Amino acid sequence: FLAEGVIGGTQYALPYMRSTEACYINVDLVKKLGYDEIPEIITWDWIWEVSEAAMALGKETKVVKDEKSGKETEVEVYKANGQQVLIPFIYKSTDNMMIQMLKQRCAGYSTEDGEVLIFNEDTNEILYDIAEHTESGAFSTFGISSYPGNYLNKGQCIFAIDSTAGATWMGPEAPQIDVPESDLVEFETVVRAIPQYDTENPKMISQGPSICIFNKQDSREVMASWLFVQYLLTNEVQIAYSQTEGYLPVTTKAHADPTYQEYLTKRGEDSDLYYYVKIDAAKLLLDNLNNTFITPVFNGSANLRNAAGELIEETAKSVNRKKVINEAFLDSTYTKIKKLYHLDEIQATSDLPSKIDFDGIPEAAQVGISIFAAIWLGIGAYFVFTLIKKKKLSK
Repeated sequence: FLAEGVIGGTQYALPYMRSTEACYINVDLVKKLGYDEIPEIITWDWIWEVSEAAMALGKETKVVKDEKSGKETEVEVYKANGQQVLIPFIYKSTDNMMIQMLKQRCAGYSTEDGEVLIFNEDTNEILYDIAEHTESGAFSTFGISSYPGNYLNKGQCIFAIDSTAGATWMGPEAPQIDVPESDLVEFETVVRAIPQYDTENPKMISQGPSICIFNKQDSREVMASWLFVQYLLTNEVQIAYSQTEGYLPVTTKAHADPTYQEYLTKRGEDSDLYYYVKIDAAKLLLDNLNNTFITPVFNGSANLRNAAGELIEETAKSVNRKKVINEAFLDSTYTKIKKLYHLDEIQATSDLPSKIDFDGIPEAAQVGISIFAAIWLGIGAYFVFTLIKKKKLSK
């Protein structure tokens, strides 16, 4: 976790809590579709297959009675869940989705120096898959449909992918829920790692809050900040914070603490402190520490991350607008997203000059820089002169 805060050999940040992404699954709906077991490591092929199976069942007519008026009306519902709404697979963070899919395929995303590699054949194939399953209604995103946990808790979603830190919102017994109790559907929730292309070599992102300590003129303020960070990294704080969310403590000392180990063993004893989905989410990351990865940080890396998610969002939205997803569409989308996120302006750090070269600056600009420099030198000289004069008068 410490390595995540290192850029160019310098430690810029310290980890505070860590999470990854998890797939929260409505087991009851999966079994209803004829799948008796949930694989320990799910694959993209499997999640697409189950999602499409739900849509393939189609719809049927159902008589619904209004509780207030007593009037009966016929409505069309999905056979898979008996409701008017069904989106089998919803992904909350599409930037993470694209980044992890590329990593799992050993495909290009970016280099450590900041070279953008995301526009490649693997990205094409991923977007074609997204288009296919969006068109059938099997897939959607947070940006299009809203929070996947709400759909999951209402029985309108089979697979909801969100952070392990969001585990307290997942499942009908979750301690934090935005859904009215009358809309909740009872089901068993299972937590799995995100889908993989290669089950023998799983890969998932490492994420979570970090803390930066800035240098200040007052060294006591810097020391106070450092001591505060040390306090935040104590077992007491780390374990207490982890118990309220699905985050994982960042120290092996906290992992091995008897208090934390006891907390993990009390899985399911209640639906609050020991909520089983939350503890399963924490264990998921704890068991996969060596399978996590981070993306390179450079000037423009946030733009690239946003672009990664936008590729999926734009593809899914275009399908919903009945656009044809083909090579011409991808070329046009890549051009638009490059421009939108200024990806062509990102310069690899290996290409940056080690010092400023004035030879390439226009003559007028050089004159302007010289004038500004002269002004500041004049201001400095005047300040020194005034200071000396005051000292002489005081004597």
